[in-house]
Amino acid sequence: MTNRGMTNRSDWISGAAGRAATAWRKRGAGPSIVVLAGLLASCVANQPTANSVRTAEQTAPADLQLACAAAAATPLGVESSRILPVSSSQIDPQRYQVHLDASGQKATCVIDTAGNVISVQKA
Repeated sequence: MTNRGMTNRSDWISGAAGRAATAWRKRGAGPSIVVLAGLLASCVANQPTANSVRTAEQTAPADLQLACAAAAATPLGVESSRILPVSSSQIDPQRYQVHLDASGQKATCVIDTAGNVISVQKA
């Protein structure tokens, strides 16, 4: 890569971008508009839809997930710091189900909105 008197790579990149912009200006605005429209279309096309999995389900608040993890320590026989909530979902307006990983053991916890653990079961 020859840098034509430029001191570092960012100067070379800036120079390359400038040369490309100059070439586009010489050819007219048409090609640049087509490229810009294509880039914008690809950005818009990758947006999640309103019914996608990520937006359709309510997850448990973080404090309830951590309460489940702490409550699962004794029944699973694992130190509470080794239990991680990996996913959660709302069962009904008053309860959440939290999936836990306890040092490789899988478990499920059900907790209500007040923070009362209803059950902890090995998966």
